[in-house]
Amino acid sequence: MSRMRCVVVDDEPLAIEIIADYVRRTDSLELAGMYTDPVQALSDIRSLSPDLVFLDIQMPDLNGLELSRMLPEGTNVIFTTAFKEYAFESYEVDAVDYLLKPIRYQKFLEAVSRAEKRASSSAKEPVRQDRKSAFFKVDGQFRNITFSEILYVSAMKDYVMLKLRDEKDPVVTHLTMKAVEDLLPREMFMRVHRSYIVSLNNITTIDGNGDILLGEELIPVSDSYRKVVEEYLSSHMFTSGS
Repeated sequence: MSRMRCVVVDDEPLAIEIIADYVRRTDSLELAGMYTDPVQALSDIRSLSPDLVFLDIQMPDLNGLELSRMLPEGTNVIFTTAFKEYAFESYEVDAVDYLLKPIRYQKFLEAVSRAEKRASSSAKEPVRQDRKSAFFKVDGQFRNITFSEILYVSAMKDYVMLKLRDEKDPVVTHLTMKAVEDLLPREMFMRVHRSYIVSLNNITTIDGNGDILLGEELIPVSDSYRKVVEEYLSSHMFTSGS
């Protein structure tokens, strides 16, 4: 079996270095990234596609349990924490294991062995279809939003707003635009501005300036994304033969 690519996420640099050192000492593992900022970690994990994430639970802005629910399907998670009361919740989100700090190397190896067995078992299973929804933290709760409900996403400082088809008020969640862009299926959504991602199936008009109309709302297309929109329009345009 090839080496498992690992990411370590913990808001304490010393805790990160301990796990990173264990990873380096373990021949079956490869260190792919270390993060003290869980929001940045969520964004990068989508592109890094690690096999295993060592994830602290108590972190500011986005705790480990919340972050784990937003990871791509199939990402194996081993929680690391100083608080044993989180053990039950960690298994609720189907974590591979739960390591209580201070973490001994032997316990670390046992958890890694479980992750390797799960990864080996998953490789033999048929590939599951891409997800059609994701959980977003909204007002302290986790809301499962189907991607087909989303008309567009817009940036708002450290938050994003999801405008849904049948709801007057947008859904607000603490994420970066990059994290949302990486999460949403590329065949359904397109980034058209540093502050906007639009649902391709809900575009009603692309005007003469190249801007996009979604229902009655006009979404601006910035110069840096205009070529992408033009290419999309060209590939989906119907013209009758002459």
